[in-house]
Amino acid sequence: MKELALLVFELLVAWLVIQASVTLVFLWSLRSPQKNSLPDEKLPKAAVILCLRGGDPFLPYCLRSLLHQDYPHYDLKVIVDSKEDPAWKIAHDAIASFPATNIHIRTLSIRRYNCSLKCSCLVQAVSELDDSYKVVALADADAVVHSHWLRELVTPLQEPKIGATTGNRWYLMSGKYWGTTVRFLWNASAVVQMFLYGIPWGGTLALKTEVIHKTGLLDKWARAYGEDTMLPRVLGQHGLKVKFVPSLLILNREEVDLPRLVEWIKRQLLSSRLYHPHWWAVIVDALSTVLLPNLLLALLIATLCTQQWHAAILAFTGFSGYMMALLLLAIALQKGVQQVTSKHGEPKAKLSPSTIAKMLLAIPLTNWTHGFALISSLWMSTVNWRGAIYRINGPWNIRLIEYRPYQPFDQPIDTKVSL
Repeated sequence: MKELALLVFELLVAWLVIQASVTLVFLWSLRSPQKNSLPDEKLPKAAVILCLRGGDPFLPYCLRSLLHQDYPHYDLKVIVDSKEDPAWKIAHDAIASFPATNIHIRTLSIRRYNCSLKCSCLVQAVSELDDSYKVVALADADAVVHSHWLRELVTPLQEPKIGATTGNRWYLMSGKYWGTTVRFLWNASAVVQMFLYGIPWGGTLALKTEVIHKTGLLDKWARAYGEDTMLPRVLGQHGLKVKFVPSLLILNREEVDLPRLVEWIKRQLLSSRLYHPHWWAVIVDALSTVLLPNLLLALLIATLCTQQWHAAILAFTGFSGYMMALLLLAIALQKGVQQVTSKHGEPKAKLSPSTIAKMLLAIPLTNWTHGFALISSLWMSTVNWRGAIYRINGPWNIRLIEYRPYQPFDQPIDTKVSL
């Protein structure tokens, strides 16, 4: 058993080296100098599309931030699921105190039954744009963006080979729920992976309008479950790529409990299974991250029970050392991202001893949660997404099988958020 423990230990060390190397590359990218933003006269007219279903707690702040953009020519297109949706009133109340002529609020007029409701909204919003809009930017209701967000999102699109630009979301390190800490750790790893594979986040995403039509994205969205994970493959077929913009890492302060988090992770993994260009790599990553340390943990228990002390020490050293290494990587990522978000006025989170201790305990919990969610997502055939139920028969075979107007209990996060 000692030989098996040694083999697993060596494999885990090798995997840790790979994880640390990729993390360092991501952290280095955060320090890369940012190109000067385009001057006003060179910025194309843009449409910012916000699709809403449900009264997200930060929606008023999101709307105000999108209306305070340092960008000369843009319109905010808000598509709400229905007038009965709480987002309809929230949107109108939010802009009442900030009169603006560049915001247009409409309901979803055509509810497609062969794609997600969000994709229905996107198809409707983009189809209604006239030829004067050269850029389409997407935002999510949980994204409270800084005033240069749109300018920084659009500027890299001037390069011919860049078809889309994106940022990513970054969650709170800890809160009153264990789910909040687990989500931070899971998402930190996901952000690095998305950077590595060029996967965009639909909550901060911009595309050239001509690229949308050239690649047939509207037709694909009209048959899809998600709008963003497919983009690297679709753009790559036309010699285009997705550009990650480090300054567009957006802090999210919402909290979540563990049961709701598991469902959220399952939906993220389902989207990857359907559209990720390197889904096999996601599986390999999961097997290495989940299987190897837990195999060492099982060996530790077995060797303690059989009093094989040398093997037990080796297994304990490997498991605990790996957990500590992941903690250090998470802290390094947090500090690196804080250097970006603090430039836009976001406060720096304090790494207190209690926070670090909770993160350390949450690392194996994150590991087990990820493993459970991944296995569950492999056989997902139906999805309940904010009260709308879909049957998933394949990447381009999606069916909305049950619809009802949004209800407050459909909200996937805690309404008691951290301000």
